[in-house]
Amino acid sequence: MVYLNNAASSWPKAPGVTQAVCRALEDLPVHPGRAALRHDATAHCRAHLAALLAAAQPDRIVLTVNATQALNLAILGLDLAPGALVVTTVTEHNSVLRPLHHLAERRGIRLEVVGLDAQGRIDGPAWAAAVARRPALAVLNHASNVTGRIADAARLLGQAHDAGAVTLLDASQTLGIAPVHAGRLQADLVAFTGHKGLHGPPGTGGLYVAPHLDLTQWFVGGTGVRSDLALHPTDMPMRLEAGTPNVPALAGLAAALAWWAQKGASHHERVLHLAARLRAGLRATPGVRLFGDGPENESTGVVSFLIAGWSAEDAGYVLGESFGIVCRTGLHCAPLIHAPLGCAPAGTVRFSVSGFNTEDDIEAALRAVGRLAAKRRMAA
Repeated sequence: MVYLNNAASSWPKAPGVTQAVCRALEDLPVHPGRAALRHDATAHCRAHLAALLAAAQPDRIVLTVNATQALNLAILGLDLAPGALVVTTVTEHNSVLRPLHHLAERRGIRLEVVGLDAQGRIDGPAWAAAVARRPALAVLNHASNVTGRIADAARLLGQAHDAGAVTLLDASQTLGIAPVHAGRLQADLVAFTGHKGLHGPPGTGGLYVAPHLDLTQWFVGGTGVRSDLALHPTDMPMRLEAGTPNVPALAGLAAALAWWAQKGASHHERVLHLAARLRAGLRATPGVRLFGDGPENESTGVVSFLIAGWSAEDAGYVLGESFGIVCRTGLHCAPLIHAPLGCAPAGTVRFSVSGFNTEDDIEAALRAVGRLAAKRRMAA
């Protein structure tokens, strides 16, 4: 079996993650914030994540159950007024698009969605024209989960900042894969997950909130401290956290982050190397069409393609059942990007590598795709 679905959820997990989760489940239950703890998983996660994001204050890291919750906290927490303009792009995941469409339907915000240029990048002039209309919020996908293409976030979010917008970066596909420096990228808010590039458990994620922002609280409840207050406490990060946290999952994430602090740079380089080898091999295979193909320094480990004569769904099924290649097919929860790429309505076959993949994995995947492509050529 060759696992090439790391953009959905990474496998295997980082060394030490499974043991940390099991240990947290076997030990006496602990409740961070409600007692003095020697090993506070939430504190370890905040410290490591703040370092990864180059954030000076760990208490500006809100821990969530996934990037979807983080994006909802950010988008809904800005309390956008009716008629407010939000600028975003066709590369966005439904975790961004659906909260925005809900606000458009229920609160009357206005959406402007920027497309792609001829090279498959976000259309720079169209983005500049959109943010010149002074949006309240600009939301940008740092890297597409369909093409793997990394956006020029510093330039695009910088333009939005200059126009007075709050900026939100969706780093679900980049944290752990590419540098995510909140300040350099001009991001007021950064949403991320723990189970993809960081190789932590599912059910973990977070939101960075810049010190000058106070998001509206819409998720409130128990905190274990200041229970005398009628309203939820307003100090960070408790301001945006409520209820008992998933301590075992956060213990696993803390272990993944500790591993990443030691091995992350070499792991990142390996992802880029393997993805480059995969793209080159697919590019050289007759009958294969790559999507979003571009410079390697603008890409992650995500590679999307189609094979002539095969639907995405059928190709993915045969790759899995006949060759043991675990991949993903379809729209990948990013419905708007496929029309400009020319792969609507069915989407693509997606391979996504991690640093735990091997050269043999890549060669096996290329041989399998080559067999499928050759079979259709022979049938024609």
